[in-house]
Amino acid sequence: MNTFFSKALSLGMLSLILSACAALPPRAAVPAATAVAPASVKPSSLTVMVHDSFDIGEDLLKQFELTNNAKVTILKSGDAGAMLNKAILSKGAPLADVIFGVDNAFLSRALAAELVEPYAAPALANIPAKFKLDAKNGFLPVDYGYVSLNFDATYSDKALVAPSTLRELAEPKWSKRLAVQNPATSSPGMAFLLITIAAFPEGSDYTWQQFWADLKKNQIQVSAGWSDAYYKDFSGSSGKGPYPLVVSYATSPAAELFYSEGKLKQPPTINVDVGAFAQVEFVGIMKGSKNRVLAEKWVDFMLSADFQKDFPTRMWVYPVLKDVVLPDVFTQYAPLPKQVFSLSPAQIDANRDKWVQTWTNIVLK
Repeated sequence: MNTFFSKALSLGMLSLILSACAALPPRAAVPAATAVAPASVKPSSLTVMVHDSFDIGEDLLKQFELTNNAKVTILKSGDAGAMLNKAILSKGAPLADVIFGVDNAFLSRALAAELVEPYAAPALANIPAKFKLDAKNGFLPVDYGYVSLNFDATYSDKALVAPSTLRELAEPKWSKRLAVQNPATSSPGMAFLLITIAAFPEGSDYTWQQFWADLKKNQIQVSAGWSDAYYKDFSGSSGKGPYPLVVSYATSPAAELFYSEGKLKQPPTINVDVGAFAQVEFVGIMKGSKNRVLAEKWVDFMLSADFQKDFPTRMWVYPVLKDVVLPDVFTQYAPLPKQVFSLSPAQIDANRDKWVQTWTNIVLK
């Protein structure tokens, strides 16, 4: 700028301009919370790898981009298990700055792969300790839900009622009527496998291996991920298939009612409270992120009250942040399951590969 003015303006003209500028009233300061970068500054890029069920309000995303002068790319990468596989395979040249959707069933595998960097977000102070499963704060909790069975309440065979026990699924009357997901590629599929392992432990009179062998005899339908199982295999109102039972979530009936936009008075599906698994989802900053500062802001954003209030009726999970008020459809039609199974992260870490391989040998071979 100095070279330009020395060639274009005389010293006297420059003095007049400076005097005029000095006479102008000072500009009002822009509050930090709403400050945006000048339009001439190129936006910073941020890529967020997510599972296919991720959803966010457009206005909320635009607000983040405007506030931080950012361009955010949401990279949908399959179900949570498939997404994690992709992240591990591309570890040397990460595809994203942030990863969201790794859950507690896959957490130990993600930690062993050393995919993320620690970040002690300020919002952690307002999140219950039971959700903080990574002591190093590489993966920070965002939401939680419950994997459970859903039954099509409108199923054409009225003589068939929802099962009252998990073991009942092995009976012949449920032949060709259950849709599940592959635990190697699907987080709800893995969670359902863990339910069966906890319900029918090795050494008992009836083991989980026997249970799955019986399910195979019953010709269960196995899909790679939740979307295919729920929208293609399931016979419920959102599905197009012949299977009245599907591995899904305790909030799925509430979602069916919500999306009917008043056409339904009751959910067309019901939860089958014969076993559920608590599922916590995490966000983390990928090692090798090209924009660490912006990545931290994205994590803070996901742990903010605005984001935590936005996703319950989008992703149908519960917010981890304290004091976030749930929508009425949750409180009325998404009651917490009574029969919840759990396994420690250490158990899952030590046995996951063996369990999945055993399941594969029983069900897919």
